[in-house]
Amino acid sequence: MARRTNPIQPIIDKLPAPVKNKYFIVLVVFLFILFFVNRVNPLIQWELGQTLEELEDKKKYYEQKLEEVETDRADNEKNIEKYAREHYYMKKADEDVFIIVEEEDPFREK
Repeated sequence: MARRTNPIQPIIDKLPAPVKNKYFIVLVVFLFILFFVNRVNPLIQWELGQTLEELEDKKKYYEQKLEEVETDRADNEKNIEKYAREHYYMKKADEDVFIIVEEEDPFREK
C-alpha cells in the first residue's frame, strides 16, 4: 500500500519553528479575534476612554461657567439698576451718560 504524501508538507517544513508551535497559532488566532473580530476590542476601549476624558473636561468647564453665571445673576438681581445703566444705557431725567470703552492691552498678562 502506498503512502499518501501531503502536498502542503514542503511548505510546512520551510516555516520557522515558532510558527509550527500549536500554542503560538492559538495565541495568534486569539489576538486576531480580540483586536479585529470582537466588537469591544482594546482599541475602541482606548478611544472611548479618551472621549470620556474630553467630556469630563468639558463638564468641568461648563460647571465653572455655570457658577460664574449664577454669581452674575445673583449680583444682577441685587444691582438691577446698575445692570440696566451699564448694559442698556438707561438714565434718569436729569443725568447725562458717558460711555467709556476700555481697550485691552495686548501685552498685559491675564
